[in-house]
Amino acid sequence: MTPAPGTDSIEARLAAMGYTLPPPFTFPKNNRTGCTRAGSILYLSGHGLDLPKLPGVRQAGKFGVDITVDEGYATARAVALTMLATIKAHCGSLDHVKRVLRLFGMVNCTPDFHQPPQVIDGASDLFFELFGPDAGCHARSAVGHVSLPRGIAVEINGEFELHPA
Repeated sequence: MTPAPGTDSIEARLAAMGYTLPPPFTFPKNNRTGCTRAGSILYLSGHGLDLPKLPGVRQAGKFGVDITVDEGYATARAVALTMLATIKAHCGSLDHVKRVLRLFGMVNCTPDFHQPPQVIDGASDLFFELFGPDAGCHARSAVGHVSLPRGIAVEINGEFELHPA
């Protein structure tokens, strides 16, 4: 059962996992936002810039050239933390999240790099561990791209179902 919004039990679980939330992602232009809500669905824009300083995290670079899968896993986990910070800034508490619905992960890589799913597992595993098997298991795509904005290594967007207001 999901705790009532406002109890911050998800944030307590996150802290017990050894993580703190970074500042939410802000866009350089005011023509877009980190998230938008339609009914009970919160749509998160692509996140991947201004990542928290965690071991192994690579802000920029290319898989198949200068980033390992392990570094990518850590980077996708950091992106997930930034996504959570955006959700908290929008909703006031992570306990408003009912379920992780879908993630779309993009990996900056060479054409012969075939491990984008193992990279994006960093985010998927964090959401699964944090929200549990019922609310944290989600649909997902993990694809390679020959470039991403500003040379970032990983970008992830997603959809989250929220508890009724």
